[in-house]
Amino acid sequence: MNAHAMRYGLYFFAAGCLLTAQPVLAQSTDIPLWAKENWLLNRLEIKAGTHNGLNLSTARPMLRSLYVPVADSVRARLLAGQNDWQLSKVDEYNLDRFQASNSEYSRYSTADFASWKSKKPFLGYFWPTKGHLIEVNEPDFYLSINPAINQQQSVENDFDRRVFVNAKGLVARGLIAKKIAFHFYLTDNQEQGPLHFRQMVDSNKAVPGAGYWKLFKTDRGVDYFDARGSVGWNVSKHINMQFGYDQHFIGNGYRSLFLSNFAAPNLYLRFNTRIGKLNYTNLFTQLFPPQPVRTDQLYDRKYMSLHHLSYNVTPWLNVGLFESMVFGEMNNFKPQYLQPVILLNSLLGRNGGANNANVGIDFKANLLRKLQIYGQYLFDNLDGSDDKTGSNWWGSRNGFQLGAKYVDALGVKNLDLQLEYNQVRPFTYSTADSLTAYNNYRQPLAHPLGANFREVVGMARWQPANRWYVQARVIYWQQGLDSNRANFGANPLYNNRLLADGGRRLRNDGFSLLSGNAGQGLNTSLILSYELAENLFIDGQLQYRLFDTDKTARQTTSLLGLGIRWNMFRREYDF
Repeated sequence: MNAHAMRYGLYFFAAGCLLTAQPVLAQSTDIPLWAKENWLLNRLEIKAGTHNGLNLSTARPMLRSLYVPVADSVRARLLAGQNDWQLSKVDEYNLDRFQASNSEYSRYSTADFASWKSKKPFLGYFWPTKGHLIEVNEPDFYLSINPAINQQQSVENDFDRRVFVNAKGLVARGLIAKKIAFHFYLTDNQEQGPLHFRQMVDSNKAVPGAGYWKLFKTDRGVDYFDARGSVGWNVSKHINMQFGYDQHFIGNGYRSLFLSNFAAPNLYLRFNTRIGKLNYTNLFTQLFPPQPVRTDQLYDRKYMSLHHLSYNVTPWLNVGLFESMVFGEMNNFKPQYLQPVILLNSLLGRNGGANNANVGIDFKANLLRKLQIYGQYLFDNLDGSDDKTGSNWWGSRNGFQLGAKYVDALGVKNLDLQLEYNQVRPFTYSTADSLTAYNNYRQPLAHPLGANFREVVGMARWQPANRWYVQARVIYWQQGLDSNRANFGANPLYNNRLLADGGRRLRNDGFSLLSGNAGQGLNTSLILSYELAENLFIDGQLQYRLFDTDKTARQTTSLLGLGIRWNMFRREYDF
């Protein structure tokens, strides 16, 4: 079998599993990473403190079928007059909206809560319930179709053109005989971002969070499609399987040092196994190595396997084990890449190629039903090919995260505070070639800054009333930047080989954290949102960003924006 034929082995494997699936439980689609329900579920997890199911939420997106029943159980206790989790009236409203919008997985229906129905469906058919333009809810078939729209318009200092996002499309999900679940998301996007967004597009030749793109009218705007989808089924009572094209996130913080949703979506095959106190995620993906934008031939591919094991050691303490392996063969998919045992790839070594392995541990502890402490530690030096020669050896590649969340802070209901620290040493995520570097479509798979940085993130989220949302965010970071003549380990796209020519690592020692061209930045934002109807938001935004280096003039960016979005995420420029 040639290399191009082998790349489709993943497809055929997934198709074979689909044909042999055992539909013993209702199948499930995912709660999108951007959905407001994630904030509610995180609050419920902290307020409950010791809920086994809620605490197994490190690998995301989360399955609706696992978390809607949790909401149902909370609703049952509230109906019985039990508010042991001390939910506010706003929490109860959010819980109701969560159940209503995911009624296909709920024990309750519009027969139980007439408020879930629209008072008068448009033309007698559209918006039969408040959260769905078109909804078909039959015993053996469920379908929901909604518009996906995001219109953001902003003004930026020292920029004579509009900063805008123009996105429109459709989002749909469904169930077939409670055996097959599917979801679909497609938007056509035109975007002209602020200064640092445009600079990232210019330097990386990539649009953050997007795949193939082209210029839009002016030389500063971009045009791209965002297409995602999946089909899911249960292999057994405890194992869910999903094949699709989307993003994933592993972690409990605002950032992740393992896997984040900053890079473009990718093709994946995912197994999620939940048994008692254990949740095990196996993710097999197809990625795009750095390559010129072209339209006359197929893009090259590379492959990665990722495993995350999460376990509730105590009712309030969850610990996790992480492993990823980017395989060092272009356009060549091998069956052994599908082995599901965590750490086995790392222990066996290269498996016939120059692979890139990362391992890590994570934890979160829920305390006093008010506080959550969480963290990650990543270790990236498993190839054994380099010997340590000094205290600031270039091969000391690691990173760690430590953060805390405080709900109903200072006695203010629905005011949540979060503080997070992230640090990654030089050359972490990089390898001797760009093929096995930890990236997709020229974008980092973990932290947006890449490596060789320290960062502090502070956030406040407040929902003072049912439909009002306020979010304030402050991000401060320091980073050692690369130069034209030397690689100091900031960009994982660069080779980390010891070479004498420009743009490469020039020595083995002397790479302390932040070595290189010193840079520091501050990114602040304030967002006020009002929900006109279910998932229809008006957003007002004020953002200020400052970036300064030893060798360049200080850059300041101020944005004042207004937007409306419907069933999709707000575009964040938080890097």
